Amino acid sequence: MSLKLSSTLIISALFFLSPAFAAEFEKDIIKTSAGDVEMTFIGHASLIIGFNGKVIHVDPWGKITDYSAMPQADTILLTHHHQDHLDSDAIKKLTKSGTIVILTDECSKKISGEVMKNGDIKNIQNISIEAVPAYNLVHKRENGQPFHPKGEGNGYILTFGTTRVYIAGDTENTAEMKALKNIDVAFLPMNLPYTMTTAMVADAAKTFRPGILYPYHYGETDTQEIAKLMKDEKGIEIRIRNMK
Repeated sequence: MSLKLSSTLIISALFFLSPAFAAEFEKDIIKTSAGDVEMTFIGHASLIIGFNGKVIHVDPWGKITDYSAMPQADTILLTHHHQDHLDSDAIKKLTKSGTIVILTDECSKKISGEVMKNGDIKNIQNISIEAVPAYNLVHKRENGQPFHPKGEGNGYILTFGTTRVYIAGDTENTAEMKALKNIDVAFLPMNLPYTMTTAMVADAAKTFRPGILYPYHYGETDTQEIAKLMKDEKGIEIRIRNMK
């Protein structure tokens, strides 16, 4: 990995959050060559990332918290159009003058924003954002169609200085995921039956080898299972945070 990552867990006030808000959620700080990245774990697939005074919201969903109490967004990342990832009411509460919404083509049929397709790269507020494929290989609906067809959803790689943070979105352990390089931090979903089993997460992580692995969007999946599968894997730190 490109640099040593902090393993500090902090539950305290962020520079952009009130103490009352910050006490409700866990937060980690990742040291990068360009400054600290502050990650707040809201739950489900929802994250807040703070960097150099900017606030990035990922898949905000009002069912899990009141977004009127949240810091408004400089950037909002939407991985796909399902209602637990695209919540127009939460997005409205987070939007201020100058907010940039990054989304997929399917999302753009519901709300406006800047569309990114798989493979696109944009520089947004001095952060490189790369859209990567997110789709199902195995898990399907009763009609035989995948829950997340190829080409519809995005994962995102955000680069802060030399540190690369991968937020996978709703996906399985695709060939594109396993071909990723130099990922320092990875958020991988295991929300059955829609995304990955713990074995799929372990398979992917052992292949592209992130420095830190955060299971997220995990529903009722036992997070200790992934910890057990990865316990003998050197060089990958497993961090379990409250993302139900």
